[in-house]
Amino acid sequence: MQITWDCADRYGDPVSQLNLGAAEIRAVLDRHELAPSRSLGQNFVVDPNTIDRIVRIANVGPDDQVIEIGPGIGSLTVGLAATASCVVALELDRHLLPALAEVLEGRGLRDRVDIVNADATEIDWGTFGVAHPGSWKLVANLPYNVAAPVVLRILDEAAFVSEVLVMVQREVGERLAAGPGSATYGIPSVKAQYWADVSVVGTVPRAVFHPVPKVESVLVRMIRRPAVADVDRDVLWSLVRAAFGQRRKMLRRSLAAEVTDAQFEQAGVSPTARPQDLDVETWVELARAVAATPNP
Repeated sequence: MQITWDCADRYGDPVSQLNLGAAEIRAVLDRHELAPSRSLGQNFVVDPNTIDRIVRIANVGPDDQVIEIGPGIGSLTVGLAATASCVVALELDRHLLPALAEVLEGRGLRDRVDIVNADATEIDWGTFGVAHPGSWKLVANLPYNVAAPVVLRILDEAAFVSEVLVMVQREVGERLAAGPGSATYGIPSVKAQYWADVSVVGTVPRAVFHPVPKVESVLVRMIRRPAVADVDRDVLWSLVRAAFGQRRKMLRRSLAAEVTDAQFEQAGVSPTARPQDLDVETWVELARAVAATPNP
């Protein structure tokens, strides 16, 4: 997907006290004859204090360029645009775009936000990075149904995104941040922590959303770390998928077709370990050993 953005040289004074409240959000929805889409995972934040909290925790400042995914009608967009130099808001649901534009225009923030009707699961992040050099932050209330795939793809393909703060379903957030030995530590954990330092930095009550979701939400922060050198990622992810596909088995069984005893020894990994016992650094060492001495 080829998309053009125009988000340069928009450095105005931060605007405050502009967040939407519950009554206004419902009025905007009614005026545009809109309703949150369950199939798209839309749950709009209706609490101004929660927006202030997200912007504060994300440490968004006047020099920051911010990507927002799923802005809806602008609950979080307003807080970001009032603080950052530039916001690119990616919204899949074209029906919401007029309402989003109206909210921003009413607050004098429209020229600080580029609204893009696009699917974040299909964006060409390489094109984005070429068009907009420099560092970006991702701050978003992500739709529950695409949260993990979107975050992992951005970490993998968008090296220019240096920091991430996303609101996701508690189960997803805890899985991304889980450490070795945890029952929730798995493929998403390894992939996220390969690219970044990941932590759950807050909880979000269900009552701050419209409609009220059935699940709880958390805020997950990711700070990109320096790229890992000298590892074949295809080999790494092949090992991780094979091992966690049989997570109850010892590695010597789940990886019997991919790793020899000599390679386990070279990497300093016990063949009797299980996949959830290995941290990211150990997975990398195992991948290096396998790539260095491929099996016949």
